[in-house]
Amino acid sequence: MPRPSVQARPLGRAACLPAVLLAVAGLAGACSSDLNPLKAAYQPGPAAPAFVAESRREGGDFLPVGVSAPARPIRAKSAEGTKALEAELVGARGRNEAQGRSAESAGRATRPASATP
Repeated sequence: MPRPSVQARPLGRAACLPAVLLAVAGLAGACSSDLNPLKAAYQPGPAAPAFVAESRREGGDFLPVGVSAPARPIRAKSAEGTKALEAELVGARGRNEAQGRSAESAGRATRPASATP
């Protein structure tokens, strides 16, 4: 007598539940890390390693570890100062171009020794 064929049974609810719970846990775990770049930008950086803090001498002409440099005052140039700087830069450009033309003409005037017959 032939054996009855074994048919695949569909998975029951009890077998699907762990798979669904595992998928939900994985998706929820992926959302748990903080990926906000603004939060990282405003948090203080990591503390200096101990060997760095201990190797610095007191009274040196450097900033201690973890201390920011004082803000420097920014002073804008006046209109007269800007015009004077512009005139100085235009004059420097003219001098450089004149030196370049002089060097170019001096280079044309001299012939290398190998070029003379």
